[in-house]
Amino acid sequence: MANAKKSNESNAGGMMSGIIIVACIIVGTLVWKFLMGASSNFQGGNTETGHPLNTLGQVYKGGVIVPVLLGMFLMVIVFSIERYTVISKASGTGNLDAFMRKIQSDVSQGNITDALDACDKQKGSVANAIKSALLKFQDVKKEGFNSEEAAEMIHKEIEEATSLEMPMLEKNLTIISTMVSLGTLGGLLGTVSGMIKAFGALASAGTPDQAALATGISEALINTATGISTSALAIVTYNFFTSKIDTLTYSIDEAGTTIVNTYRRMKGSLK
Repeated sequence: MANAKKSNESNAGGMMSGIIIVACIIVGTLVWKFLMGASSNFQGGNTETGHPLNTLGQVYKGGVIVPVLLGMFLMVIVFSIERYTVISKASGTGNLDAFMRKIQSDVSQGNITDALDACDKQKGSVANAIKSALLKFQDVKKEGFNSEEAAEMIHKEIEEATSLEMPMLEKNLTIISTMVSLGTLGGLLGTVSGMIKAFGALASAGTPDQAALATGISEALINTATGISTSALAIVTYNFFTSKIDTLTYSIDEAGTTIVNTYRRMKGSLK
């Protein structure tokens, strides 16, 4: 039942991600066509032959690759906002460092009930994983397992709780990491397309068409800049979120180690 529910949530999440991707491409196309391609951005109001009067007009001249690159740029922004919201909630309602200090202090002193209350107040993925370990601590304490067997059970509980929380934290990070490569490749494709036009102008009969040459070079440079911007933003956000997730995972492991060591000391003092 739980697996079926998890599968349904995964399918729904994947469908939503697909809708967001398509929506970003559509928005990027609309921005390119109607905002950047507005007649007021070109000399004489002609988008085809008029010289761009501002940056919007120059970007519009980048060609049909630009809306795709704009869509990818929007994807990075949208999924970054979504990841930031989810990972922030995973940390809990209070300061994570203060929460971890309290948990370690309570567990070391044997105040498991206080530690559980702190988890209920903190909420979030970290608190949920630690609470699972604390509940297992109480269970093995009642059953009277030896320290090594209990430590193994508590450690396994922490791993299972973490494995349940991690997919939620890492969801959609694959899309952001993919934009690192696709942004660069999309910019390169636009660059090649622009250079083909530029060299086509040079190869024309008679005097080279300077306007066509300039347009081709401009298209190449605009696509390069847009692709690099998308990749740069994707790299920064991906590394930022990966670092945040590593911090959360480390906090869970640190609390788990404290719980296991506390149980070992407790059992050792009874011998």
